[in-house]
Amino acid sequence: MTRLTERLTTAQPYVLGLFRAVVGLVFTCHGAASLFGVLGGAPGTHGGTVPAGTWPTWYAAVIQLVCGALVLLGLATRAAAFLASGSMAFAYFDVHQPTALWPIENGGELPVLFCWSFLLLVFTGSGAFALDRLLARRAAAGGQPAEQSPAAERSPAAV
Repeated sequence: MTRLTERLTTAQPYVLGLFRAVVGLVFTCHGAASLFGVLGGAPGTHGGTVPAGTWPTWYAAVIQLVCGALVLLGLATRAAAFLASGSMAFAYFDVHQPTALWPIENGGELPVLFCWSFLLLVFTGSGAFALDRLLARRAAAGGQPAEQSPAAERSPAAV
């Protein structure tokens, strides 16, 4: 293994964590724009929102907001990324693909990129800087035997 490969491999979880956070943030922004009219509002509404309960736009916006926030934070990343990936596949094949075959022709580049980015996160996991990892670390550190003495429970190491 070369030095460059070793250094890149060492940085991989951190870069993956940053990738996850950026993709989650952008996806969350799309949901917030559609549901709350912020950041320019929903596409095609001139700064407005999508009507509540409309299929599929309102439900897609809820998925974008919730799953995007979960992916951004690194909480239930694989499940949220799986749902987000599926919603973007649906968006591409339902909205974009019927007008033309290639994403560059039908305006579907963004759903395709989101779909494959989230699918990657399903298989790679959250990377560094994720709440999942922090919670797992805390649970592992707190996983002490139940028959602990009261003095051990009060010790600073147990906190």
